Amino acid sequence: MTSKSLLVTRPEHDPATRYLARWSEPVLEEARKKGVRVVDLHKKKASPNRVRGILEKRSPRLVFFNGHGSDEVVAGHDNEVILGEGDKEAVEGKILFARACKSAKKLGPASIANGAVAYIGYEEDFVFSLNENKVSRPLEDRTAGLFLEPSNHVVIALLKGHSAGEANERSRRLYGTNIAHLLTQEGSEDYDAVKLLYWDMVHQVVCGDENAVF
Repeated sequence: MTSKSLLVTRPEHDPATRYLARWSEPVLEEARKKGVRVVDLHKKKASPNRVRGILEKRSPRLVFFNGHGSDEVVAGHDNEVILGEGDKEAVEGKILFARACKSAKKLGPASIANGAVAYIGYEEDFVFSLNENKVSRPLEDRTAGLFLEPSNHVVIALLKGHSAGEANERSRRLYGTNIAHLLTQEGSEDYDAVKLLYWDMVHQVVCGDENAVF
């Protein structure tokens, strides 16, 4: 696998992971437009053996995890652990973005200690609102898009050549733009999303080399 390769994990076993999986599709499209080789581990393919095998043997430069998480792990399909603090060979030399709860608190620094170049993620829970009328069509859910488009932009900015630090800041600015828009729309049905958008924005951080580029 060439250095210009992207691994994406997209478990899809509950409503939250279904949204993350579907909203990752614009990122996959952007990567393919740029000629980046994409390995898309969707649904049951986001398994521990498959994920670690590709990370260790094919060594993609950029990794985009979607799923549930904790301080110490990121999970794949059916909440099986696909990355933990001891996975040195899996992270060495890579730029990682984990759209998962809390993993930047301990797993991020541990990954850097294990040789990852940069780790972008969330120090606390990653949260998002959704429109109950759109749950069968996640990509049409503009409420969820207020959260998921900015987080998508981490990877999109990296694909465009921005550094890890720049990608994080560009993503955070999009959160800020959405917050500012909602604050001028007090009657909007999404007005209550403001505090949750702010939560995600302030808890999205970079560990490691902020100058790292894809």
